[in-house]
Amino acid sequence: MDYGKYKYEANLKAREARKNQANTVQKEIRMGLKIDVHDYETKRRNVEKFLDGGDKVKVIIRFRGREQSRPERGVKLLGRMAEDVAEYGFVESHPRQDGRNMVMVFGPHKKKAQAMAEARKRKTDAEKAVARGGDESSQPEADAEPGSES
Repeated sequence: MDYGKYKYEANLKAREARKNQANTVQKEIRMGLKIDVHDYETKRRNVEKFLDGGDKVKVIIRFRGREQSRPERGVKLLGRMAEDVAEYGFVESHPRQDGRNMVMVFGPHKKKAQAMAEARKRKTDAEKAVARGGDESSQPEADAEPGSES
């Protein structure tokens, strides 16, 4: 084997290793203690999306004014969030008071590299389906009889 071929194969291996490498990022979701149902559902969906993507999520509840005297309500809200996203991730650190904020960290069930591989597979499957769908959709139009519009 010559040196050029060796360098080429080494570059291919390095490129493949970089493609499969994944850095776990810690995302952050902030909410107030008096959050409405719809707003909570939006935050919950974002947490699920981040966990499904293989990222850690730090959920922060801000306490304002007299809310600071009721930290048990923050624990209750974070416990509800933990129950809602249990299928996507696990509680990495339990609720703790940090000044005016209460913080809880969720970790994903699957690794970032595994999540990225699944996303790539879904993307290629969707592209193949679109390519197949585009070929099939042009045929029925050609089979239709001219003048028979419905």
